[in-house]
Amino acid sequence: MRKENRAAAGAAAWQVIRNTDDRISVWQRIGAVPRMVGARLSGRYPELSGVKLVGMLALLLYVVSPIDFIPELLVPLLGVADDVGVAVWLTTMLLGEGERFVRWERDGRAQQAFQRANPQAAPSN
Repeated sequence: MRKENRAAAGAAAWQVIRNTDDRISVWQRIGAVPRMVGARLSGRYPELSGVKLVGMLALLLYVVSPIDFIPELLVPLLGVADDVGVAVWLTTMLLGEGERFVRWERDGRAQQAFQRANPQAAPSN
């Protein structure tokens, strides 16, 4: 991976971390990932598409797999750089989706609280 590409990937990841609701920390987003996957698999969270979920799984498998498209033994720097690039891409996706999921959870809890406080109010769909 060229230096410019690494810098761009790092900048994109930093933007995801910085351009967020200040009330949703990085740790909250990371902690939301298992809940998000569980909610998606159970059908409660349709906002995460199956294609995106499979893509994230493929990226994770690529990072942890001993089989690489660019082996570290043949091209040491490029072999490591592609893993780093994929890991940054995956992390950026997970943090962004985790933030959206935390917002979705908060909206759902707020809507439930409103409905409990106002049982006569009709749901807005």
